[in-house]
Amino acid sequence: MYLGIDIGTSGVKAVLVSEAGAVVATAARELALSHPAPLWSEQDPDAWVDAAIGAIDDLAARQPREVAQVRGIGLSGQMHGATLLGENGRPLRPAILWNDGRSQAECAALERRCPSLRTITGNLAMPGFTAPKLLWVARHEPEIFDRVAKVLLPKAYVRYRLTGEMVEDMSDAAGTLWLDVGLRRWSALLLHATGLDLHHMPRLVEGSEVSAVLAPDYARRWGMQKDVVVAGGAGDNAASAIGLGAIAPGDAFLSLGTSGVLFRVTDRFAPAPVSAVHAFCHALPDLWHQMGVMLSAAASLAWLSGVMETPAGALLAPLGERVDGPSPIKFLPYLDGERTPHNDAAASGAFVGLRGATGRSQIVQAVLEGVAFAARDNLAVLSAASGPIAEVDLVGGGSRSPLWAQICADVLGIPVHRVEEGEVGAALGAARLARLAATDEDPADVCTRSRRLASFMPRASVASAYDETYRRWRALYPALKESVK
Repeated sequence: MYLGIDIGTSGVKAVLVSEAGAVVATAARELALSHPAPLWSEQDPDAWVDAAIGAIDDLAARQPREVAQVRGIGLSGQMHGATLLGENGRPLRPAILWNDGRSQAECAALERRCPSLRTITGNLAMPGFTAPKLLWVARHEPEIFDRVAKVLLPKAYVRYRLTGEMVEDMSDAAGTLWLDVGLRRWSALLLHATGLDLHHMPRLVEGSEVSAVLAPDYARRWGMQKDVVVAGGAGDNAASAIGLGAIAPGDAFLSLGTSGVLFRVTDRFAPAPVSAVHAFCHALPDLWHQMGVMLSAAASLAWLSGVMETPAGALLAPLGERVDGPSPIKFLPYLDGERTPHNDAAASGAFVGLRGATGRSQIVQAVLEGVAFAARDNLAVLSAASGPIAEVDLVGGGSRSPLWAQICADVLGIPVHRVEEGEVGAALGAARLARLAATDEDPADVCTRSRRLASFMPRASVASAYDETYRRWRALYPALKESVK
């Protein structure tokens, strides 16, 4: 048995996976977000640990025999979160998360300080990344910055609490702006640019390597053996790729989670920073990936659900499983700013085209289409960077909706496949990395492709209408950005 734990933004998921590769049981715990100021997004690091322990407690209570057979644990996590620890190993402040936009000025300062940043990291400096957050802390909370002994990412903090070891994998480390992504090692130059040194960083391993061993107290608590290994693991999207079997160059998927991601595997470091494409290490040695990132995907639907005080399922139900054409309303899904392709933390969401006769279903449809149009922006820049993407698997909470899947297929103009275990892909990927660490098997034998449950093909009958609507939608961001200066 192998255990995968995904430290997400809205919750922690744990999955128990058998030797045959099947998901035996799952458990989850919710997490709370804090927004103490505009553009701020924070979480209590100890809440991740409590949620992870609680989820494993749940599995151990329901599946004690299976949990006792666990040979390896893998961790997946939300990327970029700055978890600042003092000399005693305790957090100095709440973690600053991936969707926090406060450090825009520090991004510009970092690029001035280190002109080679884009060459080394393959990425633009964006507020979501970890390094600018440390510059912000140094400027606004110098008493805390002076006490920083280690900087960990969310899953690395959970690993530390479960094992006593401070270790990070390459895929998650690539999202800090401190990693030389091509060489897969920390960059002393970039660390120096943020007032840090190599001793502030955890040890690096590949995602499929052993990083540590589960602490004896936890092994006893869950009835496990004393030598359960903990794999390096992966950032959430790289872990999802492992769960989907996306380990060959050209493999691609679209994630509609809290954020949205278009992900493609590459066999080399292939940066394209001008268009705000991310170029990161994959969770396996000698592989990399490109990503286009939307900061508010399923979060946009969740926001609308909250505003309308109506469950998301009830909002979607009247629309059925497909629509005959675009909504007359257009929605910009920039509720938390945007990364690809705009790199604009100050970008804001908007509805355009509202009339007195506008109905709720038209607004709901516009939200789904706005996210799909943002995904098309990502498809365009990734295609320009490394060639066209022919099809994508669909994962994340949004993958539950056949309507959204069909809209994505129609807007992107390529087949979209809903896959088995699409909602637990990151946790499943973490469990697979745990297996690789424990057994040293060939990744091709373990990271098999997920079974496709349904395929959604682009419809010629609506293609021209969506093309025209997308053209008009694209013009909204520059026009509205200019109008709110």
